Amino acid sequence: MTTGRTSAGSTHGGPAAGGATTGTRYAGIAWTGSGYRVDVVDAGTGRRVVEPSSWGGAQVAELIAWLRDFDGGPAPAVVLESTNGLLDGPMTAAGLEVYRADPWLLPPRPPFGSVPAERLAQQARTAPGSLARVTAEGGSLTGRADEYFDGVRRGEPILAELTAAGRSFGHGSRDVPRVALTFDDGPDPVYTRQVLEILDRYGARATFFCVGHHVTALPDEVRRIAAAGHELGNHSWSHPFLFDLTPDELREQIDRTAEAVDGLTGTAPVWFRPPYGALSPEVLAALEKHPVALTMWDVDARDWSRPGPERIAATVLEDAGPGSVVLMHEGAGDRAQTVEALPSIVEGLLERGLEPVTVSELAATAAATAAATDTATATAATAVGGHSGISGNSGSNGISGNNGND
Repeated sequence: MTTGRTSAGSTHGGPAAGGATTGTRYAGIAWTGSGYRVDVVDAGTGRRVVEPSSWGGAQVAELIAWLRDFDGGPAPAVVLESTNGLLDGPMTAAGLEVYRADPWLLPPRPPFGSVPAERLAQQARTAPGSLARVTAEGGSLTGRADEYFDGVRRGEPILAELTAAGRSFGHGSRDVPRVALTFDDGPDPVYTRQVLEILDRYGARATFFCVGHHVTALPDEVRRIAAAGHELGNHSWSHPFLFDLTPDELREQIDRTAEAVDGLTGTAPVWFRPPYGALSPEVLAALEKHPVALTMWDVDARDWSRPGPERIAATVLEDAGPGSVVLMHEGAGDRAQTVEALPSIVEGLLERGLEPVTVSELAATAAATAAATDTATATAATAVGGHSGISGNSGSNGISGNNGND
């Protein structure tokens, strides 16, 4: 659910866009600091079909089963908003119809959470054509790909400056045989443990970019990751589309997740991976004075699209090399293919002499390599200058740092 899902074009025309049909129901799902709130309304009358219900962050599978078997009839159409990027994956994989209501259609959000579930359901009922149908390929950004790519393009010069300043990390040294395997959107009640068992089998280390919503719901899984010697990163609280957050909302998402991880492990994450890699100039400005460092990637396994374990492994092994940061997922969806592909990925990397390490280890190696290179360059320059008379401003041979011909 992190990034690759930005290929879909505009997909508007919501449920029953031509008018509500008999028996149609809409399930608005809002996220809160502790889980989800669900409100189901009838498309024709607007009345609640059942009393609102609350679900914990670890109860997504149960929520999906409840919706699929709802009242012995067709499953309600699910309505989310763009600050909830954790449910579209598992729900579309389960065959549910999922729609997104964008901010300009809705009232202001509370300081921490989405608009009320009933308001989401009523938006579908009163203006179904205004919603975007979420697809497995496009994910929660379905229909907003052009906006996403434009924002990222505009943010690239700023991101390059942050990378040069050591505040963003996209890959390590190409001269050191190490790679960083990273897993997003967890922890997960099923797949996290399976990933950890495979990594342990090979003595491989990795970085897990967790969402706060799942951290508080599955504290034992977070502790298990840390106890196994892996690194925990920050992946926001609810996996929102960052373009839709205010600066304060963005910082709150990061800070609350950091506090949750720190409370369980005693260490707050130092790395933040933006959901979808959505870094516009506006998002980067909001992060300018925040102490967190950004983590990107240079290899996308595209496992979110579930192309098959063989394809996932092939994508990683074809693209990865020394210094690579590999993006994969172990939460917020069906990650069985990722788990199945992982042994082949690790074995393939090891056969090529590439050691899987954490992001911090890869970054430290890159910093040490850069420092050694700078030292060697400075030493060589001093030696050459001492023998040739060439200096920053020699005055005698016309060669200087600024000779007027540049």
